[in-house]
Amino acid sequence: MQPSHVTLATQAAPSMSHWKQLTPSIYHRLSFGCAYGLTDVGLVRQSNEDNFLIDAQLNLVAVADGMGGHEGGEIAARLALETVRDALSAAAPTQTCPGDAFDPDATWQDEHMPAIMAVHEAVDAANARVYQANAHNGLGEGGGMGTTLTGFWQSLPDGPLVVFHVGDSRLYRCRDGELAVLTRDQTLYQQALEAGVSGDFPPRNLLLQAIGPVATVAPDVKATTPHPGDLYLLCSDGLYGNTPHAAIERVLAGAHAQSLEQCCAELVALAKSHGSRDNITAVLALIER
Repeated sequence: MQPSHVTLATQAAPSMSHWKQLTPSIYHRLSFGCAYGLTDVGLVRQSNEDNFLIDAQLNLVAVADGMGGHEGGEIAARLALETVRDALSAAAPTQTCPGDAFDPDATWQDEHMPAIMAVHEAVDAANARVYQANAHNGLGEGGGMGTTLTGFWQSLPDGPLVVFHVGDSRLYRCRDGELAVLTRDQTLYQQALEAGVSGDFPPRNLLLQAIGPVATVAPDVKATTPHPGDLYLLCSDGLYGNTPHAAIERVLAGAHAQSLEQCCAELVALAKSHGSRDNITAVLALIER
């Protein structure tokens, strides 16, 4: 991803390691179904600042699109994904039931609130970890590396998916052949679009917030009920930025458990054919029960 609105400095953090894909591109069996992910450097970039996570034990699926230059964005994406995984691992599963540490008297009316609160805490922890890494490297408020972070977590079998979202990566759901975007792009462009601005629009990649550049973050978090047959797509903006919605929908319309790998490859190729100039990541999760 190009440097964002919230990333004012372009200095990257010192090199810690070479980019490593957190989750291998193989089929993963989760309690709700199966998942597969693919990330590609794309046609223009020299390095990949995207990453993704599929944790079968946690039923956690997420993508991150880093920014801050080679190494910086790679590190931010990895740190954010690892921190969310570690935080939710510590919270799951019994600690997200009614009467847990978040609500010891079990007074909340919404039975899903403990899981939602656990996700909020996990995203806060991810932001704090990347922000602290920036501070350690002498990069002040609004500077340094950052990353988008979008994903979902099913804390209990047959429970809802708790969706979390910061930045402009996206979560889609394909249900009965119809593709819907479940997240809202946190960008100046989207803000202008919703405000009915006429004339020149801001560039699409100027983020309103990201994980890491500033001390606090306000993620969008919500619970959604999955249905058998639902297909969820998590992706970076390198996939959808230039690609028509209908073209993505056509690729996903006929997907099944054995075709997720092929569909991910087709989505990456589709983004390239439409002129994507960014890293491209696609993660598919099929609800089978």
